[in-house]
Amino acid sequence: MLDCLVSRSLSAAIAALLLLASVASAQSGTPVTKPYPGSGAGASFLLTDGTVMVHQEQNSKDAWYKLTPDINGSYVNGAWSTAASIPFYAPLFFGSAVLPDGRLIVEGGEYNHLQAVWTNMGAIYDPKKNKWKQVKPPAGWTSIGDAQGVILNDGTYMQANCCTTQFAYFNPTKLTWTAFDGNGKFDVFDEEGFNLLPSGEVLSVDAYVFQYDAKGMNSELYDPTTETWSSAGSTGVQLWDSDCGNQSGATFELGPAVLRPDGTVFATGANTCGPGNTAIFNTATKKWKKGPKFPSNISVADGPASIEINGKVLIMASPNEQPPASFFEWDGKKLTAAKNPPNATNDGSFYGHLLALPSGQIMFADYSTDVELYTPAGTYTAAWAPVVTSVPTTLTHGNTYTAQGTQFAGVSQGAAYGDDYQPYTNYALARITNNSTKHVFYCKTHDPTSYALQSTATQSTMFDVPAGIEKGASTFVIVTNGIPSAGIAVTVN
Repeated sequence: MLDCLVSRSLSAAIAALLLLASVASAQSGTPVTKPYPGSGAGASFLLTDGTVMVHQEQNSKDAWYKLTPDINGSYVNGAWSTAASIPFYAPLFFGSAVLPDGRLIVEGGEYNHLQAVWTNMGAIYDPKKNKWKQVKPPAGWTSIGDAQGVILNDGTYMQANCCTTQFAYFNPTKLTWTAFDGNGKFDVFDEEGFNLLPSGEVLSVDAYVFQYDAKGMNSELYDPTTETWSSAGSTGVQLWDSDCGNQSGATFELGPAVLRPDGTVFATGANTCGPGNTAIFNTATKKWKKGPKFPSNISVADGPASIEINGKVLIMASPNEQPPASFFEWDGKKLTAAKNPPNATNDGSFYGHLLALPSGQIMFADYSTDVELYTPAGTYTAAWAPVVTSVPTTLTHGNTYTAQGTQFAGVSQGAAYGDDYQPYTNYALARITNNSTKHVFYCKTHDPTSYALQSTATQSTMFDVPAGIEKGASTFVIVTNGIPSAGIAVTVN
């Protein structure tokens, strides 16, 4: 959220957070019928059983709540329940991922119990046990902070250290790390985001923290096969905030970047002295081109974006992280204003959290108790959908099966933020609808063979048939980032 060099005062940050408890602001759409039961909804994660874990981010005590869709698959009419709190720390602005085994990992935090510490603590949540377990940091790491993470193609979780060039691979079985330092990285990871590409490489735009260069526009690629970083060329326009050459006023912030189905990454920029820039990275040619500017003094200095099922990118922006917020859509050619939420005047860009749901909607949380679901106009192209080539046609309560096909990891990671928050959803969910009652059941998926995006190679996932599922003729689909496969006829015993 705030970089290692320039931090707004802690008292001001806390005051801004606490003020939001009385603010009901959200993306225009449909509100979840029941208000968020905590003091304010923030970082949100889609678990592999279709439920959503939502972190409370306005209290010095850690708290999590879970949203479960109703029997008809509706998140609007879903029910909230209390999930276990982390008993040993309360992070704010942290690294995160839903792991291949279905557990949720939380690493670091710019704040702990609302104290600015850039902690090196971590925790892992087991949905089956509803319990958190402590994860020790990589050896020698004194901080992780508001650091970015990503799931690589083979399912390895890669975690960065916010304020160095250190990164590490996580072993979820042993809860241990394999650490790296540098490996060609140009600058520290602070403020930068990670974007998994169809090639399996990871794209990051440099923020020049500790490497101030008023004209710097470098980007970098991480190659998991060589475990090294290299330049991905100039972005063509500056995406990090240098305050127009005024180093003392630079925030070094960046906006989110999202991979679209056409193979381009739309990257947004921050700016304290004018409108934010955007740039487009072509993953086929590995070349950047200049995109449109945001209007007026609007930019995205920490803020959310998400892929829509129609291939557009939804972005939340504001002037220098401060209210009022404005929403935009990028369709590959134009950046157009979207209808703002009713109380957007109270939101700065960093208040927002977007998450792509299996319903095709986008969930929006902004530290208030009003959680909203945005339904994009239009729909997806058939070529973007997962394809199921193999699944047992008879399924039994409580048993585990394997579904196989193509594009189970989808065409995009889903939503994005940068450092502070990683709401990726490029993993398959298994949904079964009873043909008679039309009731919807999600099976917990786990152990996918690949997270490769826009892939034509065979991919598979295991899924557990829930004990409470209705029997009889049903329809099975794999859904990723809200885009479902064609239905497969199955019988539930």
